[in-house]
Amino acid sequence: MEAAHYISYLLSEPRKVSCVKASEVLEVSHDGTNRFLLSNDFTGKELFEAVKAGLCLEGGTLSADDSVLDKPFSELQSTELVGFFWSGRHHRTVKGINLIALFYTDPSGLRFPVNFRLYRHREGKSKHDYFQQMVKECYEWGLRPAWVSADSWYASLENLKFLRDKEVGFLIGLEANRIVSSLPGSHEQVRQIEAFPEQGLLTHLKGFDFVKVFRTVDKEGRVRHYAMYLPDREKCRQLSREVFEQVKAQHWHVEEFFRTLKQECHAQHFFVRDTQAIKNHIFCVLRAFQRLVWMSQDQIIENVYALQRKLFLKVQREFIQNYA
Repeated sequence: MEAAHYISYLLSEPRKVSCVKASEVLEVSHDGTNRFLLSNDFTGKELFEAVKAGLCLEGGTLSADDSVLDKPFSELQSTELVGFFWSGRHHRTVKGINLIALFYTDPSGLRFPVNFRLYRHREGKSKHDYFQQMVKECYEWGLRPAWVSADSWYASLENLKFLRDKEVGFLIGLEANRIVSSLPGSHEQVRQIEAFPEQGLLTHLKGFDFVKVFRTVDKEGRVRHYAMYLPDREKCRQLSREVFEQVKAQHWHVEEFFRTLKQECHAQHFFVRDTQAIKNHIFCVLRAFQRLVWMSQDQIIENVYALQRKLFLKVQREFIQNYA
């Protein structure tokens, strides 16, 4: 069985996926499906190579984020990748698999996942380690983003200095208690700044460098802060609210990406326990998302959520005509 067949199965299956169902639909043996998931070793580079030719590799936004694939009924002892992770969706720690991804939006607006990791406790690495490894790999493969974006989880000084060494701009969320200094000898938490300029505040982030900080207030009154950085301090000073909103909007696409993975590509629907099998399934899920984007780009479907409806519309109409 080829990866393309399994990916197409993921996209066309309206309910939960399984090796048994895949074997039935693809007309292969159950062992054949298992062998496919166990014997391959798909990597982030193959994910990148699948879309490289269609992307503008310079000047886009590389967004980092992670999401928990809920596996509430999996046993920790039998599935190595399953653990307890903080979930932004549930606002609590839940049992699942932590998928960490890099998502690239090129200057024309095309956007795809380009690298990934599954968190493994036995590797002894943090999310920051995975983040830096994946960014390094993308640079080695030829990607040259204008911006790297991430939420406040990735705003450690180590990560910020890593990005500075890459001489790339970044937009990263800041926790409200981060210390900044706008005047010599004066230090305060970013949330304590009362008169916050609409066009952002050039200030020194403790332990790092000068950044342009922007504040947002959502409809529920929640206040958030973001740091933007450019290697050229004068250009950093000149960063406008418009540029901030543009890069922030590009980062938001990563949230839509994770939602689509779960709703349309069966990221959480699998019944294998082996680490390699799970990794290969997730790789195919990511490739399935890439295919949805291309189908939408080629106007085969209206958007990434429209495939299932289009696939079954004809069958549904024929059923009604024959049995109504």
